[in-house]
Amino acid sequence: MLQDYFYRFIRKILSVPENKDRKITNPDKILIVRQHNQLGDLLACISVFRALKETYPECKITIIVSLANYTAVTKNKFIDEVFIFDKKRLFTPGYLYQLYKLLRRSYDLAIVPVTVAISFTSNLLARFANAKSRIGVSELNGMKNHYDFFFDRRVNLDWRKYPDMNVSDFSLDILRPYGISTTNLKSEITFDKSDLETAQRFLNGANNLQNVRIIGLHIGAGKPPNRWPVQKYIELCARLYAEFQPFFYLTGSSADAEIIDYFRKNIELDVPVFLNKSIPEVAAVVSLTDLFISNDTGIMHTAGATETPQISLFGPTNPFNWAPIGSNKYFLRKSDFIDEITVEEVFDLCRKIFFEQRIENAK
Repeated sequence: MLQDYFYRFIRKILSVPENKDRKITNPDKILIVRQHNQLGDLLACISVFRALKETYPECKITIIVSLANYTAVTKNKFIDEVFIFDKKRLFTPGYLYQLYKLLRRSYDLAIVPVTVAISFTSNLLARFANAKSRIGVSELNGMKNHYDFFFDRRVNLDWRKYPDMNVSDFSLDILRPYGISTTNLKSEITFDKSDLETAQRFLNGANNLQNVRIIGLHIGAGKPPNRWPVQKYIELCARLYAEFQPFFYLTGSSADAEIIDYFRKNIELDVPVFLNKSIPEVAAVVSLTDLFISNDTGIMHTAGATETPQISLFGPTNPFNWAPIGSNKYFLRKSDFIDEITVEEVFDLCRKIFFEQRIENAK
């Protein structure tokens, strides 16, 4: 009952009339609200930023992101300003005032991109923004957004019509009705000279890597069903080392400490760890790598933004939806159980990639 009163109250004071016009007039200032934590979802939205910049090259884009993910876009070439949304600081007067000032600027357009979930907080922030027009979702896969009245431009999104569409493509559906799109669906993480120097120092810490293949591994994942068994990674590295003698390194954070510790204690190689680094730094080290192998997790999307050949291992998630896009981006999936991917299958794909690299280098 109390929830019903709250809903009716919010609807009465914050509802805006719907504008069914599909024309957007050259916005100069755009606010994007994407404050929830999933890194992969955020990186999948890069196509949205690119589409806006390609359609309106002179526009300035401000984005609101979570504390956990801000480094993924802080140097992004499509983003002009990043604001970190931190719920823990909402009762801090100074921070609340900064957020208020940001929202009360004059925007031509506010957008809330959506992938797999509707965020009330993102919707509310967009409504509080001083924007001439707001684009948001009305329905997602048949699920009603009960707060779509925050938006004057409302779009129905339905993955079910295209079950194998990549999320980078699907993310654009919130803009396509307004003639805003792009044919380039690849992700983008911009790293600078400092990030590259950090990556090079890490790799230079190894013995002579000249003419040695470098293979990066990300063996963790936030969701246990998305983790290929660590023992299989160990067996894979042993087979790769026996044939190619590459240099291996791991990426990860403190959350992966237990898995990383087990891996390093049970492999007969010295495998250093690029630990607790920012997203641009991880992208930089992957860019210096000959092959990157990863579970289906946020770092998979980070590596996907580079030109490095990549193998992504999938279990319960549809790789056609979530695998990185690119001619040298590969994935393996057998079933909902990632354990069913064999070491032999991953090894054979690595061998195929190295063979193709050798052919390409010989040209």
